[in-house]
Amino acid sequence: MEANVTIYVTGYCPYCTRAKALLSQKGVKYTEVNVESRDDLRRWMHQASGQRTVPQIFINGQSVGGFSDIAALDKAGQLDPLLAKPAGPDSPAMPR
Repeated sequence: MEANVTIYVTGYCPYCTRAKALLSQKGVKYTEVNVESRDDLRRWMHQASGQRTVPQIFINGQSVGGFSDIAALDKAGQLDPLLAKPAGPDSPAMPR
C-alpha cells in the first residue's frame, strides 16, 4: 500500500482504536495525530472534513471519514484501491 494516510485521533476513542487496527491489518503505514488538546487542529479538521468527531482519516489529503466510513469502503471493496494509489504531487500536506 502506497497512499499517504493520516488519522486524527484522541487517546480515549474506541473508534480510533478500531480504525488503526483495520489500517494496520491491511499493512498500511499511517501518521497518527492526537488532537485531544489541539483546538487549532480540531478547527482545521472540521473545516477539511465537515466532521467534529474522531477519528478522521485522510488518504492522500482527501477526507474519507471515520472508522464506520472506512469499514464500509472496505466491505464494498473500495478501500484497497484508495490505499494502493500513491500520493500525487498535488496532494496537500496534512497538518500535525
